[in-house]
Amino acid sequence: MAKLQKSIDKRNALVKATIELVNNNGFHATPMSKIAKMANVSPATIYLYFENKQDLVNKTYVEVKAEYTKYAFATYNETMPVEAGFRLIWNRIADFKLKECENAMFLAQCDNTPMIDELSRQEGIKHLQPLLDLWERGRQEGIIKPLSDYLLYAYAINPLSFLMITQKRGVFTLDKAHLEEAYQSAWSSIKVCQ
Repeated sequence: MAKLQKSIDKRNALVKATIELVNNNGFHATPMSKIAKMANVSPATIYLYFENKQDLVNKTYVEVKAEYTKYAFATYNETMPVEAGFRLIWNRIADFKLKECENAMFLAQCDNTPMIDELSRQEGIKHLQPLLDLWERGRQEGIIKPLSDYLLYAYAINPLSFLMITQKRGVFTLDKAHLEEAYQSAWSSIKVCQ
């Protein structure tokens, strides 16, 4: 049992080091040797858990995406009215991005790089299914604009990444009033005007 835990700890250290180094240096300036050093393992140990750097980054992306969406949907119930469900999910996403900043920054980088392969991206999208289903129900009920999920995400969710990064840089502080204004902007960008 202790051996299994040691193995889990090593793998987790590699994932954590990958996130930190990619956030600070970018994908291409994060060699396997640096990841191993930061994780305090030999470079050969990486290959016990991952095929190569691409595999390490893709698996880290999918794992972090799963954590992100598990948090986002933890208190969501699919029977909620569309606006109430969206508000809850949006606020949980905002909370994750502000509290789990390193993981959120890693996901933001992954969303904007060709480093993540298409299979991993599709796996990541599967984790967003409750939100996509909510939007589909909203479109059917005439509450959400008849736009693609990509456009809805770009207008309603992606701005949170920008706000998180500006807060991390110390340029802007998101207080409760700003978060409410951001939510209202997100909601008004996707709801059908009545």
